[in-house]
Amino acid sequence: MKTVFTIAAFCLFAGFAHAGGETPSNPEAKVYFVNLSDGDAVQSPVTVVFGLSGMGVAPAGTEKENTGHHHLLLNRPPIGEGDDGADELAYGLPADDNHMHFGGGQTEVTLDLPPGQHTLQLVLGDAGHVPHNPPIVSEVITITVE
Repeated sequence: MKTVFTIAAFCLFAGFAHAGGETPSNPEAKVYFVNLSDGDAVQSPVTVVFGLSGMGVAPAGTEKENTGHHHLLLNRPPIGEGDDGADELAYGLPADDNHMHFGGGQTEVTLDLPPGQHTLQLVLGDAGHVPHNPPIVSEVITITVE
């Protein structure tokens, strides 16, 4: 029944880019990059600092209202788009080279990135790595590693 409800809910809201999982978010919450902006030129290694307002950070598995943990999407389409977009919103973010999980409650990471352009987006996930409803996502930024 829960699966049927999830599929029906997703179909109902598929026209909206901001459908999410079952965990409610603060509609005024924002996640953002503290030290990077779209178009920045940087040197590797790159430290990425995550910002969050309107909600709190808690380790994965923590079920506390208005909390979540960070995920960094690297060099992939924005959340909800691409081949696995619907699954990400309804069932959770995968863990691979393009989906970095910070389930310990971390708020920054240092990455060794090769020269060239890279896209980054932050997504707040609930206790089970599923984006909240509505999802708390940053703008996609592009940085150039020189």
